[in-house]
Amino acid sequence: MASHPSGEYGNVVDAREIDGEPFTQITAALDALDAGETMLLVNSFEPAPLYGVLSDRGLSFDASRVDEDEWHVEITRE
Repeated sequence: MASHPSGEYGNVVDAREIDGEPFTQITAALDALDAGETMLLVNSFEPAPLYGVLSDRGLSFDASRVDEDEWHVEITRE
């Protein structure tokens, strides 16, 4: 399992640790981002359905697969 360097991000949300549907906690973290701030979303699969939400909110993102069952999505409020 890859580790995530939390010191580089304003917030880290590990969806793998959330019981139930993580969308509410993810969107709350997105809403808390200040201009120029980046959060890291860690997920067990590529969260493709989230990409439209990010674009609609004017957020930029970069997704990468870091392990067989681990994806990191860096999300930035410009």
